[in-house]
Parts: sequence; C-alpha cells; structure tokens
Amino acid sequence: MPRVLIVEDDETLSVALRDGFEYEGYSVLIAADGKVGLEMATRRSPDVIIADIMLPVESGFDLCDQLRKKLIDIPIVFLSARSAESDKVLGFKLGADDYVTKPFSFMELKARVEAMIRRSSRRAARPQGGL
Repeated sequence: MPRVLIVEDDETLSVALRDGFEYEGYSVLIAADGKVGLEMATRRSPDVIIADIMLPVESGFDLCDQLRKKLIDIPIVFLSARSAESDKVLGFKLGADDYVTKPFSFMELKARVEAMIRRSSRRAARPQGGL
C-alpha cells in the first residue's frame, strides 16, 4: 500500500485529501506544519509528499530544501494557492518534483502522485551501475 504524507495546515483540505487517498487505497499521514512534516518524512519514509507552501513553523519551501540537503529523495508535490511563476520556479529549484495550484482536481493530483510513485519504483528497481 503506497504511503502519502500530506503537509497542510487547512484541516478541511487535509481531511478531504486523506479521505480521497484512503478511498483510493493509500495509507495517509498528516502533518499540520512544516517542522512536523519534516520529522514525519525522515522517520516514516512516505512514498510521496504533498505539501502546501504557506505553513506554520516552517514553510513547504523549507521542508523541501531541508529534505534535499539531507539527500532524501522522496518525491514532493507542492499544492499551493501561490500561482506566481517565481514561486513555481523556486519550488523546482529547491527540489520539488511537481507543483499544483489551488483550486485543483483531485483526480489530476492523484494521477500525478501515481506517476511519481511509478518513476520512484523504477529507479529503486534499477540495478546499480547498469543501464
């Protein structure tokens, strides 16, 4: 069962995402701020992280930056109301794998998450040193 970590301070949205992903067969972890999200990501090793940018304590940008500095390669999708090109570019430069703006389609978000997990699984299965 794939595991998704949702780092979102809007309780209504995090519950809706949890319900949607659980219905689709995922195990879901939830953190309401970036600091707790970072701790959960490092301890629980989810298959993918969905993170808001504007979070209490530490931002989603901080979360992403710290994970990448620790060489933790869990796929990260930013899910944010911030839609400026500069925010998207910064997210990618910090190491995000995708960026989805609110409002969003759950089915599209799920498809993006599935694609990331699929790619991660292929990388993990690839023999070391081979093509």
